[in-house]
Amino acid sequence: MRDTRESRLLLVLLIAIAFALITVDIRGGEGSPVDGARQAAATVFGPVENGVAAAVDPVGNAIGAVRDSGNRHDRISTLEKENAALKAKLGSDDRTNSRVRQLDAMLKNAGAGQYGIKGAEVIAIGAAQGFSWTVTIDAGSDDGIRRDMTVLNGEGLVGRVTTVGPGTATVLLANDPDFTVGTRMEKTDELGFATGQGSRPLSVQFLNGKAKVKAGDRLVTFGSSKDKPFVPGVPVGEVVRVDPSGGALTRTVYVKPYVGFTKLDIVGVVVQAPRQDPRDTVLPKQPVKTKPKPTPTVTVTVQPNGDLVDGSGKVVGNINEKPGGGDAGDAAGNQQGNAQQPDNAADGQEQG
Repeated sequence: MRDTRESRLLLVLLIAIAFALITVDIRGGEGSPVDGARQAAATVFGPVENGVAAAVDPVGNAIGAVRDSGNRHDRISTLEKENAALKAKLGSDDRTNSRVRQLDAMLKNAGAGQYGIKGAEVIAIGAAQGFSWTVTIDAGSDDGIRRDMTVLNGEGLVGRVTTVGPGTATVLLANDPDFTVGTRMEKTDELGFATGQGSRPLSVQFLNGKAKVKAGDRLVTFGSSKDKPFVPGVPVGEVVRVDPSGGALTRTVYVKPYVGFTKLDIVGVVVQAPRQDPRDTVLPKQPVKTKPKPTPTVTVTVQPNGDLVDGSGKVVGNINEKPGGGDAGDAAGNQQGNAQQPDNAADGQEQG
């Protein structure tokens, strides 16, 4: 279309008509006279708009995803952290069951010995505290823990408290070379002193050099004055070897401790000693050894005629009997008699 005076007038006229229609549509509201034309236009151009929207939507979604990716990433990271924290708090089923068993065994020991205990968890081992066999527990002076208190678990003697802070405490383990505890042997009451030897069994020196000691004998703590640092009756271990005295006044006895010092988790600090010495009640009950039932034996003697006679004089058989019963024996006898007949006939012919 050429730019002429008429074309310019037509453009101005179209613009004026458009503004007039817009004004009429706005003032008419829902009853607008151009509403029918709008619906007709929607019918015609609606499918085209949907197709264009379908083609453009993936691009729009991608742009929106890029725009929101930062927020989504932060949310995912937050959820992952919360999940990890929850798993760490709950722990695996195996670990939870193990801790429940440890706690149950420790409470049973405390109940048997009438020990008042404060439960604690091992949170560090002694590598950070020097070369001693020590652990750090998550209970301290704020929990009533004091120096020189006995520490035990569901297996037996763990050690004694050496250093106390407001919220933590250090425990010297019973297998440390600087650790010594008075012991008493089960039943015989023989007294001795057990000393730690690291990963090896405890070394025990008995006061009585001639005390009868054998592998399998069990020891408990003898107890200290005013129950510090050791309360009485806590299981220590079991004798595994006894060395001869070799002229010395005492013998060296080696005791395997009940406690596994490399896998400590739940422990208890004895904050209240028992009113009476529990003696051997905290030791686990030993399994009853059943004697094997003797197998009955029957003595059978052979008589000159081949009869087999038991101890009561009853004939139980005959060595000449053939397997299969009397019929077989009779058949064998008949065969033997038939075999002897020719010989007898020959003898008769010679006599004749």
